[in-house]
Amino acid sequence: HMLCPMPILKVSKAIKEIEVGQTLLMLADDPGAKPDMDTWTRRMGHDLLGFEQDGKLMRFLIKRNK
Repeated sequence: HMLCPMPILKVSKAIKEIEVGQTLLMLADDPGAKPDMDTWTRRMGHDLLGFEQDGKLMRFLIKRNK
């Protein structure tokens, strides 16, 4: 269980390890993750392709654009 800003820091590191055009799946259970990911993807120029929530578990699909 990681609280903000840890999920953003982990995604920032992980997205640099994939190629431009590839997608990254992030799982989170922090209620603050959704607004944080919306802001982060917009600010960093990546696309939030998908979001699903099942109970407390949230899944984010992020496409690296640069």
